[in-house]
Amino acid sequence: MTFYDKTLIKVNSNIAWNRNSLIIKITTSIIYELKFLILIIHNNPMNPTFIKVHSEIQRGMKLSKCRKCGCMSGTLNNLKASLPLLKMKDAEELLQSVNQWLQQLEPQAYPCFGCKYCIPPEAMTVLTTKYPSLASSTLSSCEIKISDNSWPPVEGEYTVLNASAPVAVSTLASINLEEKLSKLKPAGLCIVGKTETENIGIDKIVKNIISNPAINFLIVTGKDTEGHQSGKTLLALWENGIDKDMRVIGSKGRRPILKNVTPLDVNTFRKQIQIKDLIGCENTKTITNAIDELSKKAVSAKTVSSCVCSCECNEPQTKKTTISLPLAKPALSIPKITVKKYGKSVKLDPSGYFVIIPSKKNGNILVEHYSYNNKLLRKIEGANSRDIYFTIVNNNWVTELSHAAYLGKELARAEMSLKKGFKYVQDGA
Repeated sequence: MTFYDKTLIKVNSNIAWNRNSLIIKITTSIIYELKFLILIIHNNPMNPTFIKVHSEIQRGMKLSKCRKCGCMSGTLNNLKASLPLLKMKDAEELLQSVNQWLQQLEPQAYPCFGCKYCIPPEAMTVLTTKYPSLASSTLSSCEIKISDNSWPPVEGEYTVLNASAPVAVSTLASINLEEKLSKLKPAGLCIVGKTETENIGIDKIVKNIISNPAINFLIVTGKDTEGHQSGKTLLALWENGIDKDMRVIGSKGRRPILKNVTPLDVNTFRKQIQIKDLIGCENTKTITNAIDELSKKAVSAKTVSSCVCSCECNEPQTKKTTISLPLAKPALSIPKITVKKYGKSVKLDPSGYFVIIPSKKNGNILVEHYSYNNKLLRKIEGANSRDIYFTIVNNNWVTELSHAAYLGKELARAEMSLKKGFKYVQDGA
């Protein structure tokens, strides 16, 4: 037998093996789909809501980007926690699929891939629209710790120019726009920062604005986030408010549910400010002109009413210089960890994701640790990246090696930004 003949046999053998492997994979997938179809037939007629949810998530689980995304992980865990509350046969069957999907997830590579159409939360929205009680079943309030000693009371990636000025600006997903406006220092600008999410990001805006009676206007500008639609959610919140499940009425964002504010906070926010819609605008001249125009219309904080009730008051609209709100009575106390020196030993365990916020004010680095349900778990603060890193590692708050490496890199960049004076923007994981 010639070398050519041997090579040909080997190639044909590989082709046959690959074909058989593909047939096995296709067959396994078909069997899995048939099992659910049998369940549908067996329970005919099955609730179409559960069929839709199953179909959507199954479609996502076929995509590698979804199997290693925090959106899928968070949605599946939400379903696992909430489906038993329905006490329905269809819910039990869907829960069986959820448990199988959880086992098929790959090591998480990012909290959110940033898809325009995000399959997992869209599927969750289908379910919570039909069964609104599930939307609030995993929610808790006051997860953001409020500081009574400084303003803004909630830490974040913002720049404060003049705490007594009447205009706040959200640059949405346009990170560089914040820096440009900060350098221009327009008169009338109180605070400027980005808002990329339709839940936690808006929670922080509401808390910070209602704690400062000087702010009368909020300009929403810059590029809106594709799926989250944080800008449009802010407008919807101001115009429509929230429903009984703390969902922003009229928002088409992925998960426009506010966890860290109360209905009274939202009511105060809507009464205190007016919103200027400049979504999509990144022209600093247009924005600064709007700031100037609005600041001239602003009413002094000393003459604004302190009434935050829902009735129409007959008394003159006079407001005290300070606001008494339920901010000083958070329902939960989030632990703030003081870091200490650690050795080189590293212990890893699954966890959530981290938001890194270097503070030019005190020279420290604040790290917020969130679950993939966007619940704030804890805050870690320290003067250098190394001690923060080992505090997180030795408390088993980091997920895996790749996540730990990413966290170390970002903490080092945050520390360098404080030393060198450049603006720090956290990279995606």
